Amino acid sequence: MADNDTKDPPPPYYSVAADPQTPPMTYEEVIHQDKYGFTQKPVPYYVPKDPAPVQVDAVIITTQHVAPIKKQKSCGRSAKCWGGWVGALLVLVLIGLAIWLGVRYGSKSNSGHYENDCRGQDCKEQEHSSECRGEDCKEQEHDSDCRGEDCEEQEHDSDCRGEDCEEQEHDSDCRGEDCEEQEHDSDCRGKDCKEQEHHKMQDGTSVPDTCSNSSKQCDGIQDCQQAADETNCVRFGEGGVLQVRTTQDGRFLPVCYQGLDQSYADQICEQLGFRRSYASNPVDSKTSVALTVGPRSAKLIQGVVNVSLGCQNEKAVSLECTDCGKQQSDSRIIGGSASQLGQWPWQVSLHYTGSHVCGGSLVSPDFVVSAAHCFEGSTGNSENWLVYAGSISQSALQTPYLVKKIIVNENYNSDSSDYDVALLKLSSPVTFSSTVQPVCFPTFDQTFSEGSECWTSGFGTTQEGADHASTSLMEVTVNIVNTLLCNSSQVYSGAITKNMICAGDMNGGRDSCQGDSGGPLVCKGDNNRWYLAGITSWGAGCGERQRPGVYSRVTSLLPWIYSKMQQEKP
Repeated sequence: MADNDTKDPPPPYYSVAADPQTPPMTYEEVIHQDKYGFTQKPVPYYVPKDPAPVQVDAVIITTQHVAPIKKQKSCGRSAKCWGGWVGALLVLVLIGLAIWLGVRYGSKSNSGHYENDCRGQDCKEQEHSSECRGEDCKEQEHDSDCRGEDCEEQEHDSDCRGEDCEEQEHDSDCRGEDCEEQEHDSDCRGKDCKEQEHHKMQDGTSVPDTCSNSSKQCDGIQDCQQAADETNCVRFGEGGVLQVRTTQDGRFLPVCYQGLDQSYADQICEQLGFRRSYASNPVDSKTSVALTVGPRSAKLIQGVVNVSLGCQNEKAVSLECTDCGKQQSDSRIIGGSASQLGQWPWQVSLHYTGSHVCGGSLVSPDFVVSAAHCFEGSTGNSENWLVYAGSISQSALQTPYLVKKIIVNENYNSDSSDYDVALLKLSSPVTFSSTVQPVCFPTFDQTFSEGSECWTSGFGTTQEGADHASTSLMEVTVNIVNTLLCNSSQVYSGAITKNMICAGDMNGGRDSCQGDSGGPLVCKGDNNRWYLAGITSWGAGCGERQRPGVYSRVTSLLPWIYSKMQQEKP
């Protein structure tokens, strides 16, 4: 937490001028890469300007020349003369025969196949072979004899025929944007992938999973190994109203309060990765179409409800899975100060190999939400992390919790900081107390309007450029900044995506800092509970004028968070 600290904004995108393309290699260079000591490696973004020279052995072509026959003035009948003439003629005949045989059949290889001019069955085994021998052919196993643009579509093709290609029917050799939808696909073939279509979610994420060819989304029957077909079927609307999507209607509809007892409430919360429900209450609902609960015929709520015309007594159910967002202490000093014990009971300190690295927010007894950039590279090993809850000083830490699994959003972009969210599953559940409590998730449609006063906390640096984080939990009040303003040329020039929210003071002085990465941005609701509006992500400097902090927008990332909690539920 700080008044000043640095984190450079993601670099803007520029047009990259490609270096001039080198001429394509000759056919011999492609075939004899190993022989000539040249191995062409794929270059992901550019072609080297000055590629390594290819050393090609000199090829010596010999042609047997017949010594010119000196013209004789007269041979007569001398035996010596006739013998020399006949011998010369015989040599010419033998040379001609050798040339004719060479042209007719070519040179025979070690494998017994003729490699140059082949005809009929002699070419049967040579159809896809190039002129190679032994290990020279190692990399050529699936190559056909192609050149230039003829090989453009053949780059990754295997040499298949008939039934051998049956499984290859649905394998697209994709490049660039063509692979966009394939990025997170599991290894599936043919009809197994038919219904999967990568299970693209409403938030744009893709869930790698393997599904049967009869899978249907939100029908209450798990067809995919990781339940990708049954995630993002439950959400909470304004006032905590439970909404469910089913195959019957395809829309999220409110669930009627009538008939939904405690056992159903527990079932729904457990489905979302919580251990049980906390409370369920009736709320007014005048919708013309709703869902009513029927006999418990499935483990998932979307397989239990049925579409109906409205709710009896016009009452829908408001469901809470945790008692969340409550403070033990609410005394605060605006402008940045040390926190009081129990003031931000959801704040956790994430330690990597013994040192505080990032913050996080406790959202249930088993899960912590943080930023994806905290776990890049080798830091993604869960065994090296410890989670400390209920502490306001690094010198007086409580007993830590072990991390069982770190789940980083598969769409996280380290260049733009988009989708900067991660979920930590703990090895054992946290025990709640007056100083350890979960923060509330916002509803899917909850908004945090411009100018709203929110708070961010963490063990961050207290000024820009500081080498060490604060030993005390710090806090500061910040205001939500209009996204259009934050994305303007005067501020972040288009770097703000739909998954980000800006908060701070446009005049400078109030901001979060480097050590606070992954920590919470919380806003107080009308019900006096605190909601997780953002996850500390990035910013330019710390507390600088017209450089507010940038946070991951939780409402945009909720479908992903819930889906992972459901897949990793205790």
